[in-house]
Amino acid sequence: MYLVSCVGVALGYNGVPVLRGVDFSVGAGDYVCVTGENGSGKSTLILGILRLLRPIEGRIEYGIAPESVGYLPQRSAGGVNFPAGVFEVVLSGRLASRGLRPFYSRRDRALAADNMRRLGVYELRDRNFGELSGGQRQRVLLARALCSEGRLLILDEPVAGLDPMATIEFYDALSEIRSTGDIAVIMVSHDVRRAVSEASHVLHVQGGRAFFADREDYLASDTGKKFIGGLEND
Repeated sequence: MYLVSCVGVALGYNGVPVLRGVDFSVGAGDYVCVTGENGSGKSTLILGILRLLRPIEGRIEYGIAPESVGYLPQRSAGGVNFPAGVFEVVLSGRLASRGLRPFYSRRDRALAADNMRRLGVYELRDRNFGELSGGQRQRVLLARALCSEGRLLILDEPVAGLDPMATIEFYDALSEIRSTGDIAVIMVSHDVRRAVSEASHVLHVQGGRAFFADREDYLASDTGKKFIGGLEND
């Protein structure tokens, strides 16, 4: 059963497509690396999957509810000094599931604490979010995304700007999350060598089109050879 599926999708702005003919499905346990040149439409695709951009053509179908999708946006300097505690940030991942309840439940708090332990940031729970290192903030935000109880995580350039050790720690945390086999991941990444080496599928966005294949077929394709080969020659 698919969690999200794009069928003949065109996405863009003001009726002008940025991407056309997007066809792919993501099931439980899949790890999809979204790659391509800057400005190729990767962020546009993510907005579509998040229901923030309506397709111009085709349809995006879902096998899960919106609150079951966890999202980790691109890192930015904005919000670093936001006066919020780490536990408060993680707990805010339960907002969509809270519905009309005015307060977080005991279960909400327990889930937040469990995900913080899972990501190794529970000991930071009383710290101010803005005091954390870049790697710590990303793990906190990943714990927040998991609080959706989602079966689908969407990660947009999660290791951009992280130092090498923080990058390794983030990938290790993601591998632990995926080890259960029931959570799917869609990750936009320019860290192509590492991402593709672990991905089950690759969605390559280029020239207004999207090429979707499993990892082996992608690496054997002309598209994969040109892109990966070009990176190796940099």
